[in-house]
Parts: sequence; structure tokens; C-alpha cells
Amino acid sequence: MKKGIHPENYRPVAFKDMSNEDVFISRSTIQTRETIEIDGTSYPLVKVEISNTSHPFYTGKSKLVDSAGRVDKFMNRYGNRYKK
Repeated sequence: MKKGIHPENYRPVAFKDMSNEDVFISRSTIQTRETIEIDGTSYPLVKVEISNTSHPFYTGKSKLVDSAGRVDKFMNRYGNRYKK
């Protein structure tokens, strides 16, 4: 890695998934306005909309999209209009 381009002020930060209230701690340089206390220690708080605990890919609740069927349906409905 190049020297002098990476920040030196990494610190523990709490990230809170707002969809399921899960909190995890990681190191970051992000600036926050809020704090949260976990096990007697105060951490800067970052609220996120989705994380690995709520993302459909990681939870196994993803929906399978039948894109081939949708293309076929579109072509059947609108594909023959310009062949005339």
C-alpha cells in the first residue's frame, strides 16, 4: 500500500441495522453525531438500513426472479408489433 494516503484515526464504531435492531462493532473513521452504550462503553453510532443480518441474500430469504419468463412474456405481448 502507498504510505500517507490512509487515515490513521480508525476507532471502534457501532453500526445498528434499523430493520432488525442488530448492532455490531467495527473499526471505522466515519464521523457521527449519535452515540450508543454497549457493555458500559460508549461508541459512536451509525444507523444503516440493511446489513448482513437483514439482507435477503445472506438470510436465505431471497426471491428468485424468473427473468427468462418475463422476457418471453414481453416478446409474446409486444415483440411482433414491428414485424408487420
